[in-house]
Order: sequence, then C-alpha cells, then structure tokens
Amino acid sequence: MPNKKNKNKKKHNHHHHNNQHQQKPQHSQNGSHEDEVEEQLKNLKLDDKKPEQAYRVAMSEIYGRYLVANRDIKPGEVLIREPALAIGPCVSADPVCLGCYMPVSLKITQYRCPSCHWPMCGPNCRGNNHPKGHTSAECDLFKKENAAAPLTPTASPEQVKNLYELVLVVRILLLKKLHPELYERIMIMESHLEMRKKNSELWSHYESNVVTYLREKWHLAEQFSTEEIHTVCGILDVNCFEIGQNFAKARTLYPSAFLLAHDCCPNTAHTDDPETYDIILRTSRNVRKDETITLSYAYTLQGTLKRREFMQAGKLFWCCCKRCSDPYELGTDCSAIVCAKCKTGLIRSINPLEQEGEWKCDKCSFTLTYKEVVKLLDKINNDLESIDPHDVPGLENFIKRYSGSLGPNHYLLLSAKYSLCQLYGKIEGYLLPNLSLEDLKRKQTYCRDFLKVVDILEPKLTRLRALIMYELHAPLLVLAQHLMMQKLISSRDFQKTIKEVIYLLKESSMILKMEPVGSTEYQMALAAEEALEKMGG
Repeated sequence: MPNKKNKNKKKHNHHHHNNQHQQKPQHSQNGSHEDEVEEQLKNLKLDDKKPEQAYRVAMSEIYGRYLVANRDIKPGEVLIREPALAIGPCVSADPVCLGCYMPVSLKITQYRCPSCHWPMCGPNCRGNNHPKGHTSAECDLFKKENAAAPLTPTASPEQVKNLYELVLVVRILLLKKLHPELYERIMIMESHLEMRKKNSELWSHYESNVVTYLREKWHLAEQFSTEEIHTVCGILDVNCFEIGQNFAKARTLYPSAFLLAHDCCPNTAHTDDPETYDIILRTSRNVRKDETITLSYAYTLQGTLKRREFMQAGKLFWCCCKRCSDPYELGTDCSAIVCAKCKTGLIRSINPLEQEGEWKCDKCSFTLTYKEVVKLLDKINNDLESIDPHDVPGLENFIKRYSGSLGPNHYLLLSAKYSLCQLYGKIEGYLLPNLSLEDLKRKQTYCRDFLKVVDILEPKLTRLRALIMYELHAPLLVLAQHLMMQKLISSRDFQKTIKEVIYLLKESSMILKMEPVGSTEYQMALAAEEALEKMGG
C-alpha cells in the first residue's frame, strides 16, 4: 500500500484532532550559504504578515490552533507553499545520504564524508555543506564524537535506526546557536510534553535512545537540558511530515503546514518539491466556507483499529472522526473479517471508538475480542511483509490464501492488490506485451476494486486516485483491442471502452501534472498525455 511518499512499502498500519464528525479539529552553515538561510528567514517573516484569503487560523481551548476556510475553495487550489524549517533523515533502518536523503549502503565501498565518515551518496552531493543537508557544524560534531563508528556493514537494523533518529534532533538543537530565530519558530510548536511523560514506554524510549545518548555519549549535556531534548523529540513526533521524491526519504518541519487538523478522509493533498523540499499543499475536493481544512496524519488506506493505534502512539490522541466512528468505514468496509463460524457473515467492531471493544458477526452470534483481532491482523500482516515486493506469484498467493478470511475490501488485501496493480505491466516477466489475458483481467479487477475504495476515502484530485486510474487504462485498452480483433464485442462497446480509457488518461494526467516537475508522478502525467496523443484523444 502506498504510504505518503513511500508507495512501494507495505505498512500494517500534528498536534490537532478530528473535525467533521465533531465539527472541531482533532488534533551550521558556511558563509557561502548564510544568504540562503537569511532569505528563508525573510520569507517566513513575510508569510506571517501576508493576509491569507483562503483560510484563517482558528483557536480552540481543547484542540489548539487549526485552519478554517475563509471562503468556498475549489479542488486543486494551492493553499500553502513554504520551505522547511528543518529537514533530516526518517527514523528508519534504511541508511540514506545526509545531504540529499537518497539511499546509501553501509558497505566498505560506500562513499563517506571525508571528515565525519558518515555515509554519503558521493563527493558532489548537492546537500553537502548545505543548510538543508549535511552542514559543517553537524559534520564537526559527528567527527568529534566519532558518531558514524557504529555504521558498519554488520550494524543491526536497530542500531542504524537509532542513529538516524538522532540526526534531525541534533540539527534542530544546533539551530539554537546558529539560527535562533528558526529555532524559536520550531519551539513554539506543540510537543505534548506532559502527556508524553505519562506514557512510560514512549518516554523511556526517548530517554535512553535519544536524550541520554546525546547528553552522555555525544557530550551535549552542558548545552542542552533533558527537557529541551525531550521537547524537540515531541515536536518532531507531533508535527513532522515525511517527504521524498524519486527514492529520497526525509522528515521535515514546516512553518504553518503543521496547523492543519487531522481527518481520516482529508480535504487536502500535499507533495514536496524534489529540489527545494518545499511543501505544496492544495485542496483535493471542494471545501466549504468555515469548514476545517484537514489532512491525514495516518495511512488513509488502513483499517480503523491500526489507524487509531498509530495516531495514539505517535500523535497522542484517539481519532474520533466520522470514518473512525463508523463500523463500516463510510461504506468501504476496510476492516471487516469473515466469520470463522458461519462463513457467510462479516465481523466488525461493535463500537470502533472503544479501541479494545468486542467485534461481532453480522449474521450469527460469534464474537472476537480485541486481542484476538490484533493477533489475527498481525499474523496476516507479517505474512504480507515477508513477501518480496516484486514477487507477483507470492502476492497472488497471499490474496488467494486470505480472501476467505478477510472481507473483500480489507486493507491487507487492498495492499496486495495495489502492489499488483503496479507490477503487472512493469517488471520483467510481466511486461505489458507479454501479459496473458488472465493477467490483464486480474490487473483490471484489482484496479477497479482499489478505485472504488479510493473514490470514497481519497476522492477527486488525489495522487493515489490518479495513479490507479493511469494503471487501469492499459488493461482496459489491450483487452478491448483483443476482443474487437476476435469479434467478441460490438463496435459500440469498443468505442465505449475507448471513451473510458481517454477519460482515465485525461483525469490522471490532469491530477499528476499538479506534482512537481522533477517527480515520478509528473513523468507519468507526460506518459498519459503521450498515450492520449497516440489515441487522438
């Protein structure tokens, strides 16, 4: 399943809280780069003074600050485009370059920074000695503390993850002295520090893996207090965005985008510029005057149980939006499980807002406890995660194996179907000219199954909808051409299919051209336009 920018990674799985249902929101640099930093500060100041016509900042004693539409806003209108206040690697066991955030390895042959020896993509990385990448101040600290020493070919995933988690925390802390104004803008963001202190597991993780590590092993105790480092960790958990284009992956903080409230069916979509890392946030559907402007902090195409669990763990609130309150998830039924007793009914949570509540079959009296549901979902998810992302037979076998246990729209089945939508026609052994009629029909079916759900959860001008529409056009066209050659469909039906193909290409191209020019999605938009031109559309 697609996850923000990391589309090929399957997942089982902000400071505000929900709206709609409640009508309230949930909720060091060298001299050569100083001018760029100062220009960024100047732009941020101007943004503060600039009157916004599309939205205003509202305030709630319960939910804090959030954005509200000042007028009716049409789909596709850009609401926010702004530079990052801070950027760094994601919390991941996958090593990346500290300059451009592209994947690197820990092999002996991997290029490393000559000074601090942290893995980098190469000597000419555009982010080396750059404010949005690997700065001289950061490099000096890493060199002094020999910070990259654990990043060896034998480093465990946990070691790698823990070290990369430190990078953005350190970058923000270094701003305190180097660029205090940027630091102050970050420190006014919500950290939920007092709530985090009450979460013993969360607090213990950051106390040992981040705070103690930085203060004792990297000798930052005299410069930064325990609470100060915990606050930065909280701000990142609550407010950061995960971004990345063309295989790059990073997490960022932005000056005002963090103000958007959460909803599991959001009315905005966002992307990032692969060159500048600016966030570009636009409406994905019509937004009415006085409606709260929302985005989703969780993975939209995930079941309610895991979605709410994710937000509580990281964002420290239980989502109570309209979708989370509905056992049927607005008609998508993304969480339904086939009843093991009667085999015909579907089991759903009786009250989804009661996280550990009972699940019951809609055809018989059979029930499951919360723990039983979690155990089942974790087992199936582990099976899915164990399949190579390019293993078509493995993914097909997963769908066959669990179609009798999960509802037809269950998010774990949709995850496998999404992967197959992208694999059929794209990888060796399954390229479009070599696909069998059965494979083409399967791709068509999976695309339609997925699109039905996306049209409810992420409708109108969303990247995910456009990607699936683009994938759907190919099997439709090839199958129609085959049937026409075999004289198995009428000319009228053939033309009807061609009209649908043209619509899919036009719609997907229009949406994907809203993406940054250097992105993979933009290139796909150009491919759609080329296909249209060949069809005379």
